[in-house]
Amino acid sequence: MKRILIRSGKSPFRVATPAEFIHQDLIGTNTGNLLFSDSAHKMLTAPDTEVTSNGIRTDPSAHRAAEINEQYDAFVIPLANAFRPTFQTSLDRLTTLIEQLTIPVVVFGVGAQAPADYDTGWLKPMADSVRRFARAVLDRSASIGVRGELTSDYLKSLGFNDIDIIGCPSMFLYGDTFPEIRATELGAGSCIALNLSPDAIPVGDIAGLARHAWERYPHLTYYAQNTVDAELLMWGDTSPESGHTDPFPLQLSHALLQENKVRMPLDPATWIDELRGYDFAYGTRIHGNVAALLAGTPSVVLTHDSRTLELCRYFDIPHRPLTELDAGTDPRDLYEDADFSAMVKGHGERFERMIAFLDRNDLRNTYTHGDGGAAFDARLAALDLPASMPVWDGGDDGQMRYRISRLRERITAADTKAARHAKENKELRNRLATAEKHAAETTRRLDALRKELTAATQQLSAVERRVSGIDKRVLVRLGPALRRRVHRPKPQPPKPQSPKD
Repeated sequence: MKRILIRSGKSPFRVATPAEFIHQDLIGTNTGNLLFSDSAHKMLTAPDTEVTSNGIRTDPSAHRAAEINEQYDAFVIPLANAFRPTFQTSLDRLTTLIEQLTIPVVVFGVGAQAPADYDTGWLKPMADSVRRFARAVLDRSASIGVRGELTSDYLKSLGFNDIDIIGCPSMFLYGDTFPEIRATELGAGSCIALNLSPDAIPVGDIAGLARHAWERYPHLTYYAQNTVDAELLMWGDTSPESGHTDPFPLQLSHALLQENKVRMPLDPATWIDELRGYDFAYGTRIHGNVAALLAGTPSVVLTHDSRTLELCRYFDIPHRPLTELDAGTDPRDLYEDADFSAMVKGHGERFERMIAFLDRNDLRNTYTHGDGGAAFDARLAALDLPASMPVWDGGDDGQMRYRISRLRERITAADTKAARHAKENKELRNRLATAEKHAAETTRRLDALRKELTAATQQLSAVERRVSGIDKRVLVRLGPALRRRVHRPKPQPPKPQSPKD
């Protein structure tokens, strides 16, 4: 039995509640992470192979490294846009763990993040971290699997040539086959699934796109993906009462949330199943659109950086640059301009590249060596996986116990913190009072010294005056004598007398 440890937020077979997803951050801040890690998990579930989730967080301790070396035969790390400055600390931590491993370590789906023009100049400050990571991985595997040409060229520029372009595992959830993309005609009664990413705000008017689409298509639903979105749906906020608004759907006051037109997917299986009920999907989220495509729903990506553009180009996913679209863009126009034929036609060849990468790294897969994922799918179908989260209406949705318990914990933690701060403040006040006493004593002593100095100065001035008076009297008495001595004529020497004859 080959034992594989995989980096993922959770096992595909773990049924978690919305509260657990949020509290433990099982999605690693973004549900898209589960889509590609679940696909990788399924892919590696071959006969005589056991795949175990490691969780999304990395423990780089020597103890954990020793456990992995002893209990597993390989460590598989599916990644997304890991080569970005905000992930550098996490990348370094992951590298520290890998450097301690003696088992094979295989990385696939990793990407470099850059602007849409593919300029990787902004990654220069983290080049040493990327080199260290790539070196550690390639010391334990035959190659690194990357998203596309941008990442391949980036790693080659750093001196690494054992690179395979394989795209993202999420597109291979069904192996060498891809769902047929349904044809549709969009009208006012069509169901539209919209996905948006806040970091695309500087690139284009995505809030305006959402507003105009929602006005035209009242059956539009916004599918959010981040943990902060799940927290908003779970807890709500006071923006309706405060009157604070934001054009992007990040607050409860936004019209989409007010009308319960926002969903937060928690599990890939239910996410894909829900998207089968939509006529069209589009937006800036690559995995939000991949999930729709896997559901057979036509979808168009609005690209705004390299992480979306690189995958769209590799998989021939229909896409439009966000910079070319105005707020009034009609989803129907996006659909009518989309061509899915190259994506579907080239899927088999791209799948063979993925399998070749796995073979090169001595990883068996369910499609070549197993039942094509049939047992995996059957086991998954038997589970009662959670549906996407709706907007909480304030009623009992089964999460009230968690909310109350969580609030109690937060209040207790706040009270404990306040008590600690009160104690610290009391100690500081005592220290301040002591310091003030010392300062007052020091001031008193300084005042005394100033008085002593003033008295000494006065005494010195008096002495100087007396000395000056003595000097004058002495000069008065001695002056005439000195003058007489100075002016007294000098005696003349006697003249020599001539000798008498």
